[in-house]
Amino acid sequence: MRNYEFTVIFNANEDNTQAGLEFVTSTFAAADVEITKQDDMGVKYLAYDIKKQEKGHYVYFEMKADPSRILGFEQAFLLNQNILKFLFVNPEK
Repeated sequence: MRNYEFTVIFNANEDNTQAGLEFVTSTFAAADVEITKQDDMGVKYLAYDIKKQEKGHYVYFEMKADPSRILGFEQAFLLNQNILKFLFVNPEK
């Protein structure tokens, strides 16, 4: 298990944000990811439009996960319509 930082930008619509957050947390729970910190950063204007959206709802996670699972998460998150952008970072490097 390695430490990761994960930031995700959801569609700013309240319902879409909630659905996207439930999808992310359930995906992590199914893969035995230990979430050590979750910070809701709120709605912010984006530097440029993403999927025709000018605002996004940011959520930051710190977690412990198996490195082999990260690629599977990325593929699942790319297919979810509620997620505008996401980024995994390994702070140990």
